[in-house]
Amino acid sequence: MGGTPERDSGPAEPGPEQRGGDDPGARAPAPAGTDTGPGEPARAESLTDLLGGRRGAIDATLPPLAFAVGWLVGGESLWGGVGAALAVGAVVAGVRLRRGDRPRSVLIGLLAVCVAALIAVRTGRAENFFLIQVLSNAASALAWTVSIVVRWPLLGVLVGAVLGQRSRWRRDRALLRGYSRASWVWTATYLLRLAVFVPFYLGGQVLALVVARVALTWPLVAAALALSWVVLRRSLPPGHPGLRHPVAPPR
Repeated sequence: MGGTPERDSGPAEPGPEQRGGDDPGARAPAPAGTDTGPGEPARAESLTDLLGGRRGAIDATLPPLAFAVGWLVGGESLWGGVGAALAVGAVVAGVRLRRGDRPRSVLIGLLAVCVAALIAVRTGRAENFFLIQVLSNAASALAWTVSIVVRWPLLGVLVGAVLGQRSRWRRDRALLRGYSRASWVWTATYLLRLAVFVPFYLGGQVLALVVARVALTWPLVAAALALSWVVLRRSLPPGHPGLRHPVAPPR
């Protein structure tokens, strides 16, 4: 997902229920979406906790920003923009490697900047530096839509991979339904980007593309994480043990 907001600071709902009950140690049912491991207190775990992504989303905006600065400082020089983007992209890659990001992920990010720069240089059009962004969002919107239709919603695939569940989450009908509904939120983000990027791209509006790229990267990812988490939690029935504990259907 190209790459998420701060950790969910809202406290989990209290476990002990002591309003008029005879047993002060009795616990109320955990709210839907709350993870309750064996012998552990219930706690609300958001998609932000599981997927992270804020740093990656911010890093992705730096080369386009550098491209715009180099392009403007050089008097709308394509080479000035490309040179600045490649330099900043290399620095970002080095920082990511030092902080322990996966080398494969770092190389893919750097390669995307290099390919974007190559396309811009070969075509001689500054707006083509953003062509990969336009195409990747179109491909992502299609992939997320197809994943929902075939009942392999990509949000479930991603979270399941992070939690080491493989495909066990798919046997939980409530989780499968929740992931499907929440995946539509992410599909909408890619469609929104396309609706903004395409007119700017066709009009050759380089600065508008840069502003849109920044505004629709980290802030949009943060909003999608928050909204998809709300959709997912509300899709789970009361007392569901949470994302970490898929409920298998009775045999």
